[in-house]
Amino acid sequence: MNYKVVVEYDGTLYHGWQVQRGVLTIQGRMEDALGRILRRPTRVHGAGRTDAGVHAVGQVAHFFADWPHSAADLQRACNALLPPDITITSLQPNDDDFHARFSAKSKTYMYTILNKPLRSPLGRLYSWHVPQPLDIKGLNDAADHLKGSHDFAAFGSPTDGTSSTVREIFEAAWSEGVPPGILQFTIRGTGFLRYMVRSLVGTLVLVGRAKISPDDFHGILISCDRSKSGPTAPARGLCLHSVDYEARWE
Repeated sequence: MNYKVVVEYDGTLYHGWQVQRGVLTIQGRMEDALGRILRRPTRVHGAGRTDAGVHAVGQVAHFFADWPHSAADLQRACNALLPPDITITSLQPNDDDFHARFSAKSKTYMYTILNKPLRSPLGRLYSWHVPQPLDIKGLNDAADHLKGSHDFAAFGSPTDGTSSTVREIFEAAWSEGVPPGILQFTIRGTGFLRYMVRSLVGTLVLVGRAKISPDDFHGILISCDRSKSGPTAPARGLCLHSVDYEARWE
């Protein structure tokens, strides 16, 4: 049976999603738990490889398993063995041809900035503290340039399996969150390059601080020159919010 799972995790202590020798990863923790339950090695395929320190509330994965009990029982068994910073929030059988990565239509990431003079001890693991005032209109004027299909070579490197740096972005916007001082950047697209969202945020912050203009930002985008982009924003502010599929796979 092919099982589709939705996973929430705090990425603070992990070296990203993908299994790596000698370090803690989300995929590694999940495969360890399933191996103990199913008594055989079980490969878990994720929708995307989040970087070290990046969080998720809607990571999607799939795995094949011979399990004689209910999906709810398997979900409970997994969560009983997973550490408290990883939770499977949904586990359901799906079609054999469902693939968490290759069946995805779009992914949505959210980046959180704490934009006030004093840092937040409680929010420090889930946001980037930028004490200088940021102009949200300028941020959104620049983000508008991201919508559509573009070559994003100026903001990241290709992911495994493709050399293309072209991606299509459906949504890119900044909003003011709660409590006051929270700014959130939401971006949804067909896929993302390695470090792309964090590089975009780091460069957009330069616009928000009036260091560069929205037109300058557009110039960096069309240059396809990685050396022209701004600093890469810290991983701790980034969260994989959701992955979208055709209705038959939801």
